[in-house]
Amino acid sequence: MKAVIQVVKNSSIVINGKQGGRTQKGLVVLVAYREEDNDATVEFFVNKLVNLRIFPDADGKLNLSVKDVGGSVMLVSNFTVYGDASKGRRPSYSLSAKPEISKPLYIKTLEALKKEIPVVEGEFGADMQVELINDGPITVILEA
Repeated sequence: MKAVIQVVKNSSIVINGKQGGRTQKGLVVLVAYREEDNDATVEFFVNKLVNLRIFPDADGKLNLSVKDVGGSVMLVSNFTVYGDASKGRRPSYSLSAKPEISKPLYIKTLEALKKEIPVVEGEFGADMQVELINDGPITVILEA
């Protein structure tokens, strides 16, 4: 499981041409899964994500989590996060799990996150456009 995590002032998503959800302060998370990922991977990831201290405190130090700041998460499935462009000019996505494995894991990730913080969700396999205002900018790559 691998994610690109961005701290945002706000974000919105369009799914198959229709306006989806919106967030204010929080995180936009693009997530991909591997064949060997499982429930334990999801549990580890969600715990790490909601407690990751990547928001500035009153002194400007990155000491606060998305939970601490009362933020939300926009979770978007994105198999291209596992793209490998080390050879040639066309990335390989062979590390990404097939949909029959990754879709149930994405749903489990959403369910686990919703128990912790407000979540705006993408739609697995849909055509999506994500708009965001990156804050900082602060971007972290997390692999579980």
